[in-house]
Amino acid sequence: MKKKSSYLWPTIIAASMAVGIFVGGKLNFNDSPEKLFTTNSKKDKLNRLIDYIDYEYVDEINTDSIVDITVNNILEKLDPHSVYIPKQEMDKVAENMKGDFVGIGVSFYMYKDTISIIRAIENGPSFLKGLKAGDRILMADKDTLFGERIPNDVIIEKLKGEKGSPVELQVYRKEDKRFFRVNVKRDVVPIKSVDAYYMLSPAMGYIKVNRFAETTFKEFKTALEKLRALGAQKLTLDLRDNPGGYLGIAEQMADEFLSEGKLILFTKNKKGKVDKVFATKKGDFEDKPVYVLINERSASASEIIAGSLQDNDLGTIVGRRSFGKGLVQREMDLGDGSAIRLTVSRYYTPTGRSIQKSYANGNRDYYQRFTERFHSGELFSVDSIKLADSLKFKTPKGKVVYGGGGIIPDVFVPIQNYETLAWENLENGGLFSRFIFEHLDENRAQYAAYSKEAFIKDFKVDDVLFGLFSHYCISNNLNMDLSAYQKKIKLFLKASLAEQLFDANTYAEIKSQGDAMLQKVLELDKEASTLSEPEK
Repeated sequence: MKKKSSYLWPTIIAASMAVGIFVGGKLNFNDSPEKLFTTNSKKDKLNRLIDYIDYEYVDEINTDSIVDITVNNILEKLDPHSVYIPKQEMDKVAENMKGDFVGIGVSFYMYKDTISIIRAIENGPSFLKGLKAGDRILMADKDTLFGERIPNDVIIEKLKGEKGSPVELQVYRKEDKRFFRVNVKRDVVPIKSVDAYYMLSPAMGYIKVNRFAETTFKEFKTALEKLRALGAQKLTLDLRDNPGGYLGIAEQMADEFLSEGKLILFTKNKKGKVDKVFATKKGDFEDKPVYVLINERSASASEIIAGSLQDNDLGTIVGRRSFGKGLVQREMDLGDGSAIRLTVSRYYTPTGRSIQKSYANGNRDYYQRFTERFHSGELFSVDSIKLADSLKFKTPKGKVVYGGGGIIPDVFVPIQNYETLAWENLENGGLFSRFIFEHLDENRAQYAAYSKEAFIKDFKVDDVLFGLFSHYCISNNLNMDLSAYQKKIKLFLKASLAEQLFDANTYAEIKSQGDAMLQKVLELDKEASTLSEPEK
């Protein structure tokens, strides 16, 4: 990789920070609607202004767009996490947090202007009708689904529908060179928030959670039960890149690890009302060894989990300083299909820490502070984190922890370099999976003999596949020297192959082999096991 471009990597990486970080719950006001929405001069002024523009302004104006701009401008003056959700985006936002939608059950890639199935979701509608990876969907009923100018959202709209509603698909199967029609009944399709779970070692389970949606705790419990059946007595909970979600789900997950009566967190609203949340006796993994992985993109609900365990002297937080978001939002309907997420309180960890970083100088400065982490050296050394003594707190066992700007891990794991982190961002962004899809589209038969176990153990990415990927990068205007990162790139290629040939668990298991944080967890666990062994 050329040196002259290396200074760009921090900016590129920072710009990829996920938007929409929040921790919140459903609307539950104690005040009546009449009390909340009485008329007053401030509201009348805004209403009158819109009416004047609507009826008197010289040109035709879309006053809906003016209202949207006004709402956004008002919320921007409050804090970085109070946001407006337009009507046209509400369905997508609701689906993501609900954890499912109604559709035909395929993940697809628009390849050469045609819908190409990456994988039919196991036991989903399409899977049960025999559709498989590589199939092209050409039509849904009488609607044509191929063509350069058909947007993704239009295609998705054609494939979604009411539960139980039928859709006739016209399909081309490349490997047989044949066209056929199949009738599929739409059904509920899960949007998984537990990306993967598997045994990291004979006694250590691993669970990766990507957000805190309505279904997350149920998914988490299912994964945990399966891992315990496989012998898991310890757990690695991976919350890296997890931007948060529902407060109640984070509380339930923390309760799994904390014994009855332990404080999980408390919230405080503008009136000074304090609500404390304590662990119950429901937890199935209480007081067992747990490692929580966090990084600079772990936020809100992820920080609640890490903070509650850290402040109760339970488990080990591994990684890099988290984002620093300690505000609680509620989603509120605006009456026309749109909504706002409004900050209604702050949350505090059990020792009384607020991990919210300052937003006193506005949203631009707030997110610039995040970008500065990539330039300050913080990702390479924990000593680069500068915090005031006034933000220092102590846990019951005397461990020093800090508020203000995120959770600082117990064990710091630096990035290797910006280029390595950039490759990980490109991998997360789909570069490798798109290449692998196109490779499998031409060469799927050569992998048919592999079982999952044999693929993990025996398959090696050769120089031919690596060379093809190099050419693919060049064709996509990524003119970089890949040779210095050959080992990591080959690992990513193998993991992406595993995901499309088998499942997300196989992908995660293979990728863990080059994961510095997971290797650190295994090292820490080995040290802990050695210390706990009785003297002979």
